[in-house]
Amino acid sequence: MLKQVADGVWVRQSEWVRSNAVVVRGDDGVVLVDPGISGADLDELADEVDGLGVPVVAGFCTHLHWDHLLWHSRFGDVPRYATTACAEAAGAVRERAQAMAAESATGIPLELIGLVTPLPADGGPVPGELIEHEAHAIGHAAILLADRGVLIAGDMLSDVLIPLLDPRRPGQVDAYEAALARLAEAARTVEVVIPGHGAVAEGPEVAARIAADRAYLDALRRGEEPVDARLEQDWLAGPHKANLEQARQSS
Repeated sequence: MLKQVADGVWVRQSEWVRSNAVVVRGDDGVVLVDPGISGADLDELADEVDGLGVPVVAGFCTHLHWDHLLWHSRFGDVPRYATTACAEAAGAVRERAQAMAAESATGIPLELIGLVTPLPADGGPVPGELIEHEAHAIGHAAILLADRGVLIAGDMLSDVLIPLLDPRRPGQVDAYEAALARLAEAARTVEVVIPGHGAVAEGPEVAARIAADRAYLDALRRGEEPVDARLEQDWLAGPHKANLEQARQSS
């Protein structure tokens, strides 16, 4: 169910990798950020948004991985935005995203995956400030809602995901560190961080998330095995191995 975490900001978490759909109230209605995951989740999210009594005016995709490219017809035929880099790359990954969605969840409207357009320079209906970077995926973006003390972080600053470097692009350790620096600066003004996956961070936990990701990357830099509780999840063994390999190649 929707949980309000700040003025005009709600989060709904799915069971699949504890994915967070974010609902943000703007001037003319609500914007849905990364809605997901299963068809049942999307349908229930639509029910809950209907209960707010405010129309959906847009969607926003933080990056081009399949679980962040989802939509449902009940949200309406409204613009779905992403950064220019993400929108330009989305067409090339759409077929793969549809296949991965079909494998990983049920009831997802596959025909609606990845239909995103570049966000206008003035932000359009999406409130706040966009923080675009190159960590994890092309055109990855966070949204800073400074007036509400909220940072919507995309697939960063998670308590369940380690930093996930893009295995298809070199220089990701540097890119991730640069992105963390930008998010850390933004986080100085907030009390709430909403990751794409995992628990919402509040108060002191915000700084702890940043410190944990920096410690993980520092260990990669040194060629050491990180001491990180998130690695106790077996499914992260493969991504972690890929991270180690990329760090070795860049050293």
